[in-house]
Amino acid sequence: MTTITETIAPAGTWELDPVHSTVGFEVDYLAGTFKGDFRDVAATFAADGGTARLEGVAQVASVDVKDENLAAHLQSPDFFDAERHPELRFTAEDVALDGDAVTIRGEITMKGVTKPVSLAGTAAPPMTDPYGRERIGLKLATSVDRTEFGIDWNAPLPTGDPALANDVTIVADLHFTRA
Repeated sequence: MTTITETIAPAGTWELDPVHSTVGFEVDYLAGTFKGDFRDVAATFAADGGTARLEGVAQVASVDVKDENLAAHLQSPDFFDAERHPELRFTAEDVALDGDAVTIRGEITMKGVTKPVSLAGTAAPPMTDPYGRERIGLKLATSVDRTEFGIDWNAPLPTGDPALANDVTIVADLHFTRA
């Protein structure tokens, strides 16, 4: 394993391109998978020699789930509690690369609770876009138990099983441009 800075990201600060980036979640619900995204996200990736740091934030009020009543429920104390905890945060200083596979270990904070998490995915090497900007990309995913963050709302099905799974997959497709 080598640090991502030696192979993927030249030294410097990289800022998120929010137009081309997505941060979302997937969770089993009833007979399928429920998905949502956060429209208001920000992130920076800083590379310096053999080290790298990734920081990101998503505004809870920007959750997009195709139904405004459901979006309001997700912002309530039953889920993210946007009034008391308006942001989801991620920070990491452990970034490792093996080929184009990347592993990032850090901490995620939801609803005021911070837990360690490991994200896995792929890294796209630097390239220049048609407008002369240097870019890098990261596609990452991890799974967390939402109840460990105090997000434990559920509804029982007639069988007694819960309607909503506890394991939530967080997915991020991050496009960065050199600052």
